[in-house]
Amino acid sequence: MEIDLEKLKKNKNISELLEFGIINIDKPSGPTSFSVSDFVRKILNSRKTSHFGTLDPKVTGVLPIAINRACKFTGFFLGEDKEYIGIMRIHSEISVEEIKKKIKEKFLGKIKQLPPVKSRVKRQERQREIKSFEILEKDGLDILFKVECEGGTYIRKLVHDLGEFLGIGAHMLELRRTRAGLFEEYDKEYPCVNLYDFEKAVEEYLKGDEKSLRKIIIPGEVVSRLYPVLFVKKDCVDLLLHGSPLFYKFLKKFDKDKNLDKFCAFDDHSFVGVYKVTNEDEIFARPEFVMQPIKI
Repeated sequence: MEIDLEKLKKNKNISELLEFGIINIDKPSGPTSFSVSDFVRKILNSRKTSHFGTLDPKVTGVLPIAINRACKFTGFFLGEDKEYIGIMRIHSEISVEEIKKKIKEKFLGKIKQLPPVKSRVKRQERQREIKSFEILEKDGLDILFKVECEGGTYIRKLVHDLGEFLGIGAHMLELRRTRAGLFEEYDKEYPCVNLYDFEKAVEEYLKGDEKSLRKIIIPGEVVSRLYPVLFVKKDCVDLLLHGSPLFYKFLKKFDKDKNLDKFCAFDDHSFVGVYKVTNEDEIFARPEFVMQPIKI
């Protein structure tokens, strides 16, 4: 069952949304992902913020920023698939057909990738999955491309490696992230918001008009779009909110044949937490995140 996020959001006041929310920022070229996240924190006067997946300073696009309690979801969202659209420049003339052929040979499915020299991670070969790698258009030596890939893939390195495999060299000119897991550039409910419009919405909120800010905040319960939802009995909620494991008897209804790893627990439409299935005798799952009541 999918939770109706808009209905849930309507029942929250703006303070609750700012305590447990996410904003889908359209990152501009120039600032680091950290500086954008810190800008959001300062403008909102929040305790903390964090972003779901670093973008290089020159890269633009989807950068989800978690606010306050939603920061604990960083680990849940980081590994989600990403989509990019960009421009690469090849160093010698070659046909589109030849490029597509080489992509199909070596740059689709599971590939090995060595992180670039200038990266924060250890330089050791690792496996990443390229779901799709499309050539959209060619203009001289400049090629417009689109990639869907596993989180943690270095697109700049992907372009460089393709150029090496082609035997002509290539480098990336521009890159934009159009999707990061659940968060999309043109999402119907929560599209990207640029920093100017975000700042303007906060200014209006501080003057007493919360409408624009409410519209762009994604409730933290969006995590339920990542995992299945199970419902728990009302009289068990207090125990769960104080860290109790989730016993089988706490569940309202459950198909034991269902193969689950993680799930979101709700009491009707109130979020309880994210749980990891452990199947220990009477204990069904243990908490990875528990949603303590927000006291505003």
